[in-house]
Amino acid sequence: MLNRLKQLFAKPQDTSNHIQTNAFCTVADVPKPDFLHVLNGRRSLADKELAPHLNGLMHHLADAGQGKMSRTRYHVIRHLQRVQHHVSLSFAPEQQAAFHAWAEAANAIVFMEDGRVCDPQGRTLLPASSDDGDPKAMVPYPPQAWQRKARTGEQLAARKIDVPADLPPLVSEPELRLRAPEDVLRRMLALFVVAIRAESLTGETPIPVAALQERFPPAFAGLTDAERDFLAKDAPGQQEVTQFLWRYEAILVLQWALGLQDALPFADAICDVSAISSTVIDRGTEGLRKQPVARPAPEILDALDLHYRLHWASRQAILKKTPVPAGLNDSVLQERHHALNWLVRFEDREWDDVDTPT
Repeated sequence: MLNRLKQLFAKPQDTSNHIQTNAFCTVADVPKPDFLHVLNGRRSLADKELAPHLNGLMHHLADAGQGKMSRTRYHVIRHLQRVQHHVSLSFAPEQQAAFHAWAEAANAIVFMEDGRVCDPQGRTLLPASSDDGDPKAMVPYPPQAWQRKARTGEQLAARKIDVPADLPPLVSEPELRLRAPEDVLRRMLALFVVAIRAESLTGETPIPVAALQERFPPAFAGLTDAERDFLAKDAPGQQEVTQFLWRYEAILVLQWALGLQDALPFADAICDVSAISSTVIDRGTEGLRKQPVARPAPEILDALDLHYRLHWASRQAILKKTPVPAGLNDSVLQERHHALNWLVRFEDREWDDVDTPT
């Protein structure tokens, strides 16, 4: 308290030698700076101007690469996609160590006045005009992300699945903005009606869309444009039918996230479609709405980290025309990865536009 009173009644600070910074923080709750500073501005994702600003920065960094995307530049851009707060502040040089500690706690990368992009410790990730930053600089991730990556690595090693050590960590607990359970349920039901319609189209007696709408009305309120277009067709093409038939794999993930399935089996075989369908049909929409259990966030993040790395291994094997390790099914992984990325709001995209980069 005494120190705070001293700061309150101190003489106006000379800011002529201050270091000007813009910190882009991925954590949901940014710690309050506990050092002398001047706050120039602060905004969160609730501020409608932040998202366009972040998009502008990402485009600027991509253009600055002059057609070349280095690993560091790529991961700096990925960091900006996870940013939840922008804090602009300045401080005297003697406060620099305290600023670095704060930036690390905020999981921030820092844009400097001279155009450099720095890590929390002040090491240059990207100079203003090249890709030749400090080789010791690191795009930051919270400790939980590193710990999760290490645990996943042990699981992969046990199955003799090799992935590069430099594949990055993913989103972790301090950064997480999970979809609400009611949104997950709505999405699961929408996927279910398009999957069951696609399945019926492969047989002799397709289920009429009107019958599905009568049985599962809440599902139709949550359809995406692509799903609505599919259901509007009397005879969609085989490729489209197959695409929506694979959605059972995504439904499994969402049912698991809602506590409706006990586990996600290893991704070397297709899901049990009858069990997935029974989960919906036996409970009905009213029974599903009463489902009280939501999967703990750490378990969802564990699944995401594992499936991201499995998907990398599967894609690399297909690309190189080598045997896929551990019998992995790439189509299963694609659907699971898609659903998990949607759950954690990857790139803030809605279902039809979710990406699954590896």
